[in-house]
Amino acid sequence: MSGTHLTVDGISLAFGGLQVLNDVSLSVGDSELLALIGPNGAGKTTVFNCISGLYRPDGAIRLNGESLLGRKPHEVAALGIARTFQHGEVPAQMSVVDAVLAGRHARIRMNPLAEMLSLPAARREDERHRAAVGDLLRLCDLSAVAERTVGSLAFGTQKIVGTARALAAEPALLLLDEPSAGLTQEEREAMARLIMRTKHTLGLPMIWIEHDMQMVADLADRIHVLDYGRSLADGPPDEVLANTDVVAAYLGA
Repeated sequence: MSGTHLTVDGISLAFGGLQVLNDVSLSVGDSELLALIGPNGAGKTTVFNCISGLYRPDGAIRLNGESLLGRKPHEVAALGIARTFQHGEVPAQMSVVDAVLAGRHARIRMNPLAEMLSLPAARREDERHRAAVGDLLRLCDLSAVAERTVGSLAFGTQKIVGTARALAAEPALLLLDEPSAGLTQEEREAMARLIMRTKHTLGLPMIWIEHDMQMVADLADRIHVLDYGRSLADGPPDEVLANTDVVAAYLGA
């Protein structure tokens, strides 16, 4: 994962006559946690959709110098970008271990016939991936609920399962879309611990959409602020959160 660097350079996007992004530029470097913040409707999730290949903006988006524009979402994922979603998006009927294992589908190299016949090579491949999932479950404090169905878990734990599934792909960059939304204070603290373990244990760069400004101030290395589809500020948390333009955007001054 070393050397990972995403650059978003001057992207703009309009839907009909509505300009939703206007010349947005940001970047994230090795092992960096970049918080992407802004009022509702500022364009944060739209930026994620552009990076993920769901939208095709004008401008440039590059991962380690390789252009992502024009690539389909599965192609962007194959290049190393994983994403979590606000509502978990994990099938409720799946067990936790199977849900996380499903996140490794792009990395599983198994001949269907060998798998059907349970040949030694297929068994070794299955054991390798299950061992990787076991490591992730421990990282995410999910080992105790590994065999439970996702739907039987508290909402905050379901969101941690969604994060674990994204991490199972061994991405080069992780996009976190409001991971603390809808969580209790205790669940927020668990999510914060997971974000920091991911950063320090895996050295994984992340872009993090978040509305909890206390979490942002405590955890982020750097903050990028959007307002009405434009970049408003970028820098260390203490400087950005004291910026009068940022305060005005949030408070309506």
